[in-house]
Amino acid sequence: MLTLAHVLEALTGYQSAGGSQIITDVALDSRLTIPGSLFVALPGERTDGHNFVSAAFAKGAIAALVQREIPGDFNTLDLREPVTYAQATTFPLPVCLRVEDTLKAMQTLARYWRNRLRLRVVSVTGSVGKTTSKEVIAAVLGTRYRTFKTEGNYNNEIGLPLMLLKLSEAHERAVLEMGFYQVGEIAFLCEIARPQVGVVNNVYAVHLERAGSLENIAQGKGELVEALPPAPEGVAVLNYDDPWVLAMRNRTRARLFTYGLDPAADLWADNIESRGLDGIYFHLHFQRETLHLKVPLLGRHSVHTALRAAAVGLVEGLTWQDIVEGLQSIGAAQLRLVAVRGPDGSLILDDTYNASPESVLAALNLLHELEGRRVAVLGDMLELGTYEEEGHRLVGRRAREVVDLLVTVGPRARFISDEARRYGLPAGTVVELENSDEALAYLRGEIRAGDVVLIKGSRGVKLDRIVPGLGAEGEP
Repeated sequence: MLTLAHVLEALTGYQSAGGSQIITDVALDSRLTIPGSLFVALPGERTDGHNFVSAAFAKGAIAALVQREIPGDFNTLDLREPVTYAQATTFPLPVCLRVEDTLKAMQTLARYWRNRLRLRVVSVTGSVGKTTSKEVIAAVLGTRYRTFKTEGNYNNEIGLPLMLLKLSEAHERAVLEMGFYQVGEIAFLCEIARPQVGVVNNVYAVHLERAGSLENIAQGKGELVEALPPAPEGVAVLNYDDPWVLAMRNRTRARLFTYGLDPAADLWADNIESRGLDGIYFHLHFQRETLHLKVPLLGRHSVHTALRAAAVGLVEGLTWQDIVEGLQSIGAAQLRLVAVRGPDGSLILDDTYNASPESVLAALNLLHELEGRRVAVLGDMLELGTYEEEGHRLVGRRAREVVDLLVTVGPRARFISDEARRYGLPAGTVVELENSDEALAYLRGEIRAGDVVLIKGSRGVKLDRIVPGLGAEGEP
């Protein structure tokens, strides 16, 4: 387990510094502090963690990383200048460990702790489906190994180090999600996490506003495979069906393992059948073996999620029995899109976490597979840059083929409704609203028995308020 001695060794270089006190958790939010925690005071525009150090100590934290003086009678060990071994080994608790930059200090500690652990790290990146893929891969690996996975989407320069600090020496595998906004970011995360297996899902026009171009997105995602160790230790698991991803095979020294729907891939699937909320059925092919599988993932597009999890299982030495058990163990808790009971016997597909053109199209495809009056509540898709209008209109064309009632929320989503009408969706079945409050009020008076309602948009549109506002809950 991570101890206070490890913290001091990472930050001062003194071995056996500090004490043997176990760090029970690392927290960025004082409200989540438990006895024995290390609290990291991160400065921020809205909230400065330094204002909550005393609250963290009151809840039992034994140490806090700080970068400025903390009011109150707290013992402080200043690490901005060289300290003696005696200073680093004898101090009362709780203690403030003062550093130049608390985020960099946390990253240094995470890098140190990762280097001490003997485990294999699987990192997952891609424009769409990172979190679901991470969950399914962890479910598969968990049938054989003691497996850790990223909580939620803690996948950036703050979240990933925090996750690494939650690892223990008992873990055998870690599945870590890696996000991307700009070139160089994933390379930095890999330098801290040192993954041996890299999984790349896809390259789409997501966060294009920040990244600048699809070429930049592909360049940034490919930093994962560049960082992998050479074969046989390193393995790059690549989507054969995505040309941007497949091209990354020329950027790595790791062993290649491809998956997809093309028989040329190492692991491939065909005879795919979506059974709505009952999951998907498909044939899985590897070398001379063929398996007939049914897994509880929603929509035909989810076959790629199952494939990449099976691929990781294979390269990590699992048997088909292990892999199938893991795939069939996943449930609603692992899915971003969740089906819940709505008012008056309706069914609501809650997919309000985030949205891109590709993920909305996949959700519409699932909606199309279900019986009932199909209602799509689609909000703005943000950060698409120059792809903004085209991406929304692409969704509008598919919506025209799927929905009986289209409700758009936000100014950008009007491109969706405009395109749906232009391609033949009757004007009387299209409703344009400004915000989530208007959408909630409209849906309260519109939803009826037998409706299947998809709700999806970027987080900034706040469509996540609608489902609880409708009183929807539980499994259908």
